[in-house]
Amino acid sequence: MIDLIFFTEPGNVISAIILGVLGLLIGSFLNVVIYRLPKMMQRESDNYVAHESGKELPHPERYNLILPRSACPHCGHQITALENIPVISYLVIGGKCSSCKAPISKRYPIIEAITGVLSTFMIWHFGSGLAGLGAMVFVWFLVAMTFIDADTQLLPDDLTLPLLWGGLLLNIFSTFTSLESAVIGAAAGYLSLWAVYWLFKLATGKEGMGYGDFKLLAALGAWMGWSMLPLIILLSSAVGSLIGISMIALGKLGKGKPIPFGPYLAIAGLIALVWGKILTNQYLGMIS
Repeated sequence: MIDLIFFTEPGNVISAIILGVLGLLIGSFLNVVIYRLPKMMQRESDNYVAHESGKELPHPERYNLILPRSACPHCGHQITALENIPVISYLVIGGKCSSCKAPISKRYPIIEAITGVLSTFMIWHFGSGLAGLGAMVFVWFLVAMTFIDADTQLLPDDLTLPLLWGGLLLNIFSTFTSLESAVIGAAAGYLSLWAVYWLFKLATGKEGMGYGDFKLLAALGAWMGWSMLPLIILLSSAVGSLIGISMIALGKLGKGKPIPFGPYLAIAGLIALVWGKILTNQYLGMIS
């Protein structure tokens, strides 16, 4: 039987709670990243095309993760500090703008809560050392990429590449795997989906996935090593099939509509980081 219960020292529990609160705050920032980063990319692209064509820039105003300040999209009311406390503010103001009473998406507190809970769990499981802090940052990147890909079917280089390099740097100290395994994992992760992409395109004339998926799997390989890649691909395919079939059955996904693969890779990556070695050993034990 797979033992998924982990014990930890009381000090780690306290660290988990403290850093879990930090996770809630980061979750609030991730809401900004998820909403603004794709828009920043599109605005940059539009400005580049206009500049190369000698035309007036369509987006001359400053727009980044900090400016302009967050505001209600309906009435323009700027969000105050007290209205920006993760989860709590949403509950206090009843999920509506304090000025015009327009409804605020439930996704904002959900993302904050997910980030806070996962951050707490990673510190509880790995401790508050380098592995725990690294795993917490790993979660933050994956949460942002999951929702961006779900919204836009994009996995920005601004997120996938820092995650990849972060995994390689972290494993200089063999935090999750050896540096050799991490380097091979990064290369194998990218090339495996790259090969699948071209085989599918040659066979059907269609693109089955984007280059961002290659880079995300490369990043997961950099964090956990090449030996975890088969498990990650298997888990992501299983999760994707389960969710896809469920959405089709519920009528929330039309036939032929593309499904982003990034969220399934992210879920599989989280499972593999925490329980990958246990699952792999159990599987090898069964077949032997």
